[in-house]
Parts: sequence; C-alpha cells; structure tokens
Amino acid sequence: MALATLVSYAWIYTPLKRSTPWAVLVGAVPGALPPVIGWVAATGALTVEAWLLFGIVFAWQLPHFHSLAWLHRDDYARAGFKVLAVDDPTGRRTATHSLVWALVLAVLCLLGAAVGLTPAAFAVAAAAFSGAFALLAARFAFDRGSARARILFLGSLIVLPLIWIAVVAGHATL
Repeated sequence: MALATLVSYAWIYTPLKRSTPWAVLVGAVPGALPPVIGWVAATGALTVEAWLLFGIVFAWQLPHFHSLAWLHRDDYARAGFKVLAVDDPTGRRTATHSLVWALVLAVLCLLGAAVGLTPAAFAVAAAAFSGAFALLAARFAFDRGSARARILFLGSLIVLPLIWIAVVAGHATL
C-alpha cells in the first residue's frame, strides 16, 4: 500500500497535473491511502472498513482542494497546472464538484454503521458533520465568491478531524 501511494503520487499524479484537471481525482488516491495503510497495519487485513476510510478521505479531498484551487486559480494558471478552477471562469463546475463530493462524504459516513465500522449514533454524528460541510459547499455553489470558497476551505480543515473523532470514538465502543 505504501508503495502504491508513492508510485501513484510521484509517477502518475505529479506528471498529470500539467495536462488534465482529472489529475485531482488521480491525486486523491494516494492522498486517501494512508488510512488504508493504518487499518491494514492494525488489523492485518484489507477489509471493507479500510476501503470506507479510503472513500471518506477521497471524497473529503475534492471540496477541500477545489475551494483552495478557486481561491488561487490565477497562481495555478501561472504555474501551468490544469486544475478545474483554471478553466472554469464562473466557478460553476468547480463549486458543483465540491458540492457533489461533500454529499458523497455524508453518505460514506453513514455507511460506517452499515459495514460495522462504528455504531449508528457515531456514524450519524460523522454524517451530520459532513452534512454541515455540504451546506458550506452548497453556499459556495450558489455564491462562488472568494469569501464562500475560503469558508468552505476552512470548514474542510475542521470537518475531517470531527469525522475521525466520531469514527474512532464509535469504533472504540464496539
């Protein structure tokens, strides 16, 4: 898993950054593999729970990155990076992608109870945190100004630790 993280980041994602906005999705893979590595190290098995943790980080990264990219789209353009925000003058696609992935995050958090990762109450708490994050993404989708993008970005820095606290606390009670 660690080798896959290194290879996918260094030799797939990094070269793609200058050629396609899809690089962000590719780059989200190595970004989401560390919890899988931790799960496998702790349990000795690559299970559905590990992939759910992967999905949570994967989905979280996209609104996190898109909000940051919207704020710094001119810098990305000057650097020659083909992020979505560079080729999206109105921000509609960037904000829509942020909202869709924030909603996916909420669904993935709820699945924590379905796969036995955490009790239902803790999965609902994690989903509520990500639901609030989705509301920030929706506000960005309807008002694509820098202030909304900054609030979404700052919200991303808060929501992931809150999700992890709910998941870990719930898992500890199993």
